[in-house]
Amino acid sequence: MRWLVLLTEFDIHYVTKKSIRESIVVDHLASLPVSDGRVIDDDFPDEDVVVVTSLSSWRIYFDGAANHSGYGIGVLLISPHGDHISRSVCLAFSDRHPTTNNIVEYEACILRLETALQLGIKQMEVFGDSHMVLRQIQGEWKTRDVKLRSYHAYLELLVGRFDDLRYTNVPRAQNQFVDALATLASIIDILENIVVRPLLIESRFVLAHCYLIGEAEFDDGLPWYHDIYKFLRLGAYPEAATAKDKRALRQLATRFMIYGETL
Repeated sequence: MRWLVLLTEFDIHYVTKKSIRESIVVDHLASLPVSDGRVIDDDFPDEDVVVVTSLSSWRIYFDGAANHSGYGIGVLLISPHGDHISRSVCLAFSDRHPTTNNIVEYEACILRLETALQLGIKQMEVFGDSHMVLRQIQGEWKTRDVKLRSYHAYLELLVGRFDDLRYTNVPRAQNQFVDALATLASIIDILENIVVRPLLIESRFVLAHCYLIGEAEFDDGLPWYHDIYKFLRLGAYPEAATAKDKRALRQLATRFMIYGETL
């Protein structure tokens, strides 16, 4: 509020900030040196700052795919906590309307903005490998193709609903996840009224059989980890262990350690 009151006496015209080279800032600061004896009047000391807001760290990636099987688009939304929210859409209208690679890219770009707005996100960093779409969104390039003008007009409406958007063009090699989502949607024929739940992707670093713990034929009163503890402490195997059992125990024991007397 103090800023607003003090700035009302000036006739300030706000324009969109263009990107500048770092050397321009350096040259400007070098031309206005501040001597050590100069007193700087800070009208807004730090103790008067109530809250500092910053850009949300939401990130979103988008891409489109076109091949002999069809057209698909993919969107990957990454939350500030690192959660991945993915969407994959098959463009089924391609049989009735002429579709180009640029149209697919616009569809993908629009889908990611709609997805973010549905989640209530108003500040976001946008990543994509479609240089043309990103340039046209930022107004640096004109949309000359008649088929793309309607897309561009709708895109501008969506962009206006955000508080802040940052665009970054990334190489296709760094956009592989959404490229895979788009390709998946383009090659799979999904029947109408069929719902495909979100895809769960995990990383597994241990062989599946290493999780196997055989059921004991009788209850000897020992905990399930007794053999692991004994192997790590003494290097001993169970009496009736076969060569396969010993190998499995060695692999399973690599996931544990003994600290003091605790496994």
